[in-house]
Amino acid sequence: MKQNAKTELLSSAPIPKALLAMGIPTMIGMLVNALYNLADAWFVSGLGESQVGAIAVVYPLGQLVVGLGLLFGNGASSYISRQLGRGDLDQANRAAGTALYSSLAVGAAAVAAALLFLTPLLRLLGATDSLLLYARAYAGIYILSCLFGVFNVAMNNIVTSEGAAKTTMLVLLTGAALNVALDPLLIYGLGWGIAGAAAATALAQMISTCIYLWYAASGRSLFRLRPQDCCFSREILSEILKIGVPTLAFQLLTILSIALTNHTAGRYGDAAIAGLGVVTRLMSVGSLTVFGFLKGFQPLAGYSYGAGRPDRLREAIKTAAIWSTAFCMLFGGGCALFAPGIVSRFAGESAGMLAVGVKALRLNCAAFILFGFYTVYSFLFLALGKGREGFFLGACRQGICLLPLLLLLPPVWGVDGLLYAQPIADLLSAAIAGCMAVRLHHGLKQIRSGSPLR
Repeated sequence: MKQNAKTELLSSAPIPKALLAMGIPTMIGMLVNALYNLADAWFVSGLGESQVGAIAVVYPLGQLVVGLGLLFGNGASSYISRQLGRGDLDQANRAAGTALYSSLAVGAAAVAAALLFLTPLLRLLGATDSLLLYARAYAGIYILSCLFGVFNVAMNNIVTSEGAAKTTMLVLLTGAALNVALDPLLIYGLGWGIAGAAAATALAQMISTCIYLWYAASGRSLFRLRPQDCCFSREILSEILKIGVPTLAFQLLTILSIALTNHTAGRYGDAAIAGLGVVTRLMSVGSLTVFGFLKGFQPLAGYSYGAGRPDRLREAIKTAAIWSTAFCMLFGGGCALFAPGIVSRFAGESAGMLAVGVKALRLNCAAFILFGFYTVYSFLFLALGKGREGFFLGACRQGICLLPLLLLLPPVWGVDGLLYAQPIADLLSAAIAGCMAVRLHHGLKQIRSGSPLR
């Protein structure tokens, strides 16, 4: 009964209803999560331009945390959904336990290494002499919270894969609300400055972890999530890693692209680093909203594929692509229209930061219209267990297409070359996704309904 109640939405609900029920909670949670990241930048902007630049430098470390959690959480999520579609709860439970405890072990090692090599790491991420002191103050606390962050990201994916999207939303909303409430108190009320922003994030992550632990211990989950449930079998590890490694690679490429952007922007001063850092966080509000919605789409796609129901899968793909594209058009158009007013909230008296931020925001918004379509297929290939295709497509936007442009355009166009690199990469990535989508749909037409897919 417990399993039927959890999986009924994935197996038999109308596609629009299933997408809304699965996607809206995770979308709201990730949207609020993005907003509290933006709130960090807004509260810190009252301290000065260099402090805003410092959190922009540290931002890629958060992406690394997400990547380590996704290495196991997202890798397991795809496999779990397909196993639930086949009715194999025991194997799904073993995969969930293996993913969770593996993420904790790897996360602990990464935190220790980051603290040991903190200053060289910050330099590598683009910290200038004027930013380094602030970046160290922020990163020293923030990195300690990363172990909780890795656990939360892994649990987010595991819980979503079993159809409990509302629990994920609750955790993300609670963490976001706490972070926003604690930021002004710790930064200004207690006078901790930029370290207060990091402490607020750490406390919010700890509370989120406590909620997930309560959920697992209460028996509400399909999975037991006990250490003894870990099973490092060849099948489970290969299934987790063939999806998780491409996802981690995508996050590493994101870190590399941000680091290269910061290094290049550093030639034009701290205002350029700060301006682009604000735009990155602003655009993350839109991108994480899309990611959140499509995190609900992923288990639906994986379940339909695992259950041998290509018609239901095709309908889910079409609906997700239309809805996500409509959102991207509204978000991109709104941000482009009100770009000066939005960026000025973070720029304060810095004219240089305002000029860079407004132009970069408008350029990114123009290309963002295609982001939903591209992301649907990036997520889809991974949901179907097609790790090679998912890796290639996921690597396009922040790696294969972007990194060469970051190296080639600024020497020719100066700061404009830096600002145009991401939008051009977005256009190229969407074109590649279109070509791969045509081939995928041709393959789905050859599948007979009714037999579980391997």
